[in-house]
Amino acid sequence: MDVLTTLSRTLGFSFAAGVNLYATVAILGLAGRYQWVNLPEQFQVFDNDWIIGAALVLYLIEFVADKIPWVDSIWDAVHTAIRPAGAALIAVASIGHAQPTIQVAAALAGAALASGSHLAKAGMRIAANTSPEPFSNWILSLLEDGFVVVLGLLALRYPMAAAAIVIGGVAVILMSARWLVRKVQSRTRRV
Repeated sequence: MDVLTTLSRTLGFSFAAGVNLYATVAILGLAGRYQWVNLPEQFQVFDNDWIIGAALVLYLIEFVADKIPWVDSIWDAVHTAIRPAGAALIAVASIGHAQPTIQVAAALAGAALASGSHLAKAGMRIAANTSPEPFSNWILSLLEDGFVVVLGLLALRYPMAAAAIVIGGVAVILMSARWLVRKVQSRTRRV
């Protein structure tokens, strides 16, 4: 596997793990188990009955928790450390046998990407929770689930397309953060 493909897959899986770690792990495990694509041997760590089963059970719990206003935000708060740590492990597993320096760099990059996508997700959920109707939570949750599945499958089949989506997602997150900082600064100047 060439370096660009490995990097692209790592970007896709790390970003997806920030939105839903358990769906990402389940996709990796099921892809390895049913040989959806020819994955390198380092991904075999996910092809384990216990890992696939635990990921699917936790995904089902998250699927329900994400539909309930404020429960979703509590779930996200708990996962503020879990998702980046999981993404770091996925990133290290995705590069396979490498020098420790490269493994640490991959772990840090995976955790950073997952932190960005996680914080964007959690922020959107808090904003949606201020809405009086419950449908925005359900819609956001279903869109997030769909996004993770599509990004995971793209990372498996078309890693470069997944990387392009991640780069676009990071750009949107950075522009949104910049806009938010400017809004806060303008409001604090008025006070």
